[in-house]
Amino acid sequence: MTDLRDFNLRNMISRADESVSVALPRPNDEKKKSMQKKELENYKKIIRTLNIKVTQPRLLILQALHSSQGHITAQELFEKVQKLDSSVGFATVFRMLKSLSEGRFVTELRLKGHSTRYEVSTALHHDHMTCQKCGLICEFENEQIEKLQREVAGNLGFLLTYHKLELFGLCPVCQKNP
Repeated sequence: MTDLRDFNLRNMISRADESVSVALPRPNDEKKKSMQKKELENYKKIIRTLNIKVTQPRLLILQALHSSQGHITAQELFEKVQKLDSSVGFATVFRMLKSLSEGRFVTELRLKGHSTRYEVSTALHHDHMTCQKCGLICEFENEQIEKLQREVAGNLGFLLTYHKLELFGLCPVCQKNP
C-alpha cells in the first residue's frame, strides 16, 4: 500500500483506448535543454491527441501537472500554473483537466465532501483506497481483484476494456481519532 505522501509521479502517460504512449522525461535529468525540448514535444503530442489546439496555457498546465506529486485538485493545479503565468484562468485549467480525463491522460478521484483530485494516468494499473474522513488516498495493486473483475465481466458477457476501482473507509489514524 502506497501512502500519498510517499507517492512519486510515474513518468509515463498512456491512453488506454489507443496505442498512443507518451513518455514524460524526469524533471532532474542532466540533459536539461534537450529534455525540455523533448518534454515540450511530448506535451504537444498529448494536446494534439485530444484534438484541441496547442496553446501556451495548455502547455503550462501539462508542465505543472507533470511536476506535481501525487493526487492534485484543480485548485492546487491552478495555483501552480498561476506561478508560471498569472494570466491563465481557473476555467482554462478546469477545462484542460476535463479534456485530459476524457482522453484518459489523467484519472479523476472523487470523494463526497472533498474536492475531486486528479492524477496522471500511468501505463501500470493501480486502484485506490480513500479515507472518508481525512481524504488520504492510498494506491494499491492486487492481482486477485483484477482477476475477479475479469471473471465477473466475462460471466456477464462483457469484454473488460477499462475500469476504475475506488474503495472508501477510514485510515488507521482516523480510526484511532473518531
